[in-house]
Amino acid sequence: MARKYIDNPNACSLVHTMNVIGNKWKPIILYLLSNGSLRFGILNVLIPTISKKVLTNQLKELESDGLILRESFAEIPPRVEYSLTEKSKGLMPVLKNLSAWANSAYPEIEFEECRIIEHKASEHNND
Repeated sequence: MARKYIDNPNACSLVHTMNVIGNKWKPIILYLLSNGSLRFGILNVLIPTISKKVLTNQLKELESDGLILRESFAEIPPRVEYSLTEKSKGLMPVLKNLSAWANSAYPEIEFEECRIIEHKASEHNND
């Protein structure tokens, strides 16, 4: 399936950001990886409503956009782990703020606490 983009003729940074992370799965994948590297099978278990095909496509797009690293290990059976890049670590405070916004805007919903690891600002200034 071809990637869908929002037209961005004025090169708006917000439109670009939404093109990179603005679907329903990518922020969740990034949130899960904020706590450390994960294998494909674990991600698939942690997001039970995502199909393997969609998860595969989302991981490929995140890797292509420089937001996650895919590391293959020469083992039998083969092992692949995904982790955040320095660039994506800068998104963690944004995702945490979105979570805080939902908690304050919808107090009638009992949300689980999102545990997004805090990354130092200096860690992602190199990207």
